Amino acid sequence: MVNDIYSKAYVEVLEIIRHFSEEDYKKISEKDIKFFEDNKDKNYKFKIDPSIDLDKQNISKEAGAIIVNLYLDYYATEEQKVKIQEVLELNQRKLEYEKRKKYNPDDLFKKDNVIKSNDENTKKNNEMSIVEYKETFFTKFKNFIIKLLKLEK
Repeated sequence: MVNDIYSKAYVEVLEIIRHFSEEDYKKISEKDIKFFEDNKDKNYKFKIDPSIDLDKQNISKEAGAIIVNLYLDYYATEEQKVKIQEVLELNQRKLEYEKRKKYNPDDLFKKDNVIKSNDENTKKNNEMSIVEYKETFFTKFKNFIIKLLKLEK
């Protein structure tokens, strides 16, 4: 069974397309309509007021997306399809940009790193000692293999 959100969206889509003219309704494939009917939430009730614009009615995002796809598949001209695809791609890029901005891996631990570096600087100022670092054969070998395989340490 399709998840609950989409089963409710199918009810909304069926209600919307029932208000289409018979000619426009018949443009939608019977296969799609049967899919919506078979997977709709039988207990969810949804009614629209045909005298009010759809954007002012309480339609879910999922139902809106399905309606856009139906429009693209059955009603849009080639020029309209191109424009709609451009808008959808632009919206997707904006969404990805916002996600990248919000969850930027470069900045994700920045605050934590600043605190750690301040602690390290304090420790270095308090304890200054010279430590000679000698690379062992095993460490050299490991670094060679890592470079060879282009892996990070």
